[in-house]
Amino acid sequence: MNQLDQLRKMTTVVADSGDIEAIKAYQPTDATTNPSLVLSAAQKEEYQEIIARSIAEAPHTGSKESRDHQLINHLFVNFGVELLKTIPGRVSTEVSPTLSFDTQHTVETARSLINLYEKKGIPRERVLIKIASTWEGIRAAEVLEMEGIHCNMTLLFSLVQAANCAEAKVTLISPFVGRVSDWQQQHHPLSPYTPKEDQGVQLVSAIYNYYKKFDYKTLVMGASFRKKEQIIALAGCDLLTISPKFLEQLSQETSLLHRALSPEQAQTKIFEKILLSESQFRYQFNQDPMAVEKLSDGIRTFAKDSHKLLDLLKQFH
Repeated sequence: MNQLDQLRKMTTVVADSGDIEAIKAYQPTDATTNPSLVLSAAQKEEYQEIIARSIAEAPHTGSKESRDHQLINHLFVNFGVELLKTIPGRVSTEVSPTLSFDTQHTVETARSLINLYEKKGIPRERVLIKIASTWEGIRAAEVLEMEGIHCNMTLLFSLVQAANCAEAKVTLISPFVGRVSDWQQQHHPLSPYTPKEDQGVQLVSAIYNYYKKFDYKTLVMGASFRKKEQIIALAGCDLLTISPKFLEQLSQETSLLHRALSPEQAQTKIFEKILLSESQFRYQFNQDPMAVEKLSDGIRTFAKDSHKLLDLLKQFH
């Protein structure tokens, strides 16, 4: 049995890609996208029909800002619909990163995305709305979850963010292993590299153990991997979202894969519950230079790729 099949026995495998053909090849349960992944896929010839359909369906009236938002939303939903044809589970679709500090508009955009999916015959149970793990984003998710709109909290780099998400009863969080590791390698490089000392691996392990220790229902999905070793070190995590490159590597390797995380082991860990007001959340998050830097950088990167997507779409008008 290859390592991908072994991993599937203990973890839900999610494809981290907007490339529909690549996802078909590895048969993951779920799929997740973001502006950067959709931008990459949208430049391929085989997806030009999705772009043309999105442009035709999007409203052509209203302010420029409103039209741009609607066009991106239609594109993301149309990609999501195509992805759902190839997987049995759920797809994650992201709210515009420009709304990361705007609770009300995030809620409204999430409702709009779900409405678009439902008009295309996709029930909300098959969609996760991706929202940046800012204070404002978490508050938006709290509202949406009470309406039966399930959320995937992205750009998550700290236990402080994760604890607040759990208290908000969000469905799922996506801590970014690779981006944490990138920061570590830039500031305190590991030489030689060992997964156990990888701060990205350590973060996801701590969050998983914290959630299981206090019996939170929020699921943990490790994301953004740089090395196959990071994935192996998190075997047993609720979900792992993995790029086609690493899905391929895991499918080619047959050595034994050991479970690294389990609810039973989590019960042996010692934690204090983290319950924070808004001011406490902001202060404690601010104490973590890595988390502050990577959250800001992630929002800027996704926003920039959203603008590139718009420029690409305008070439088709």
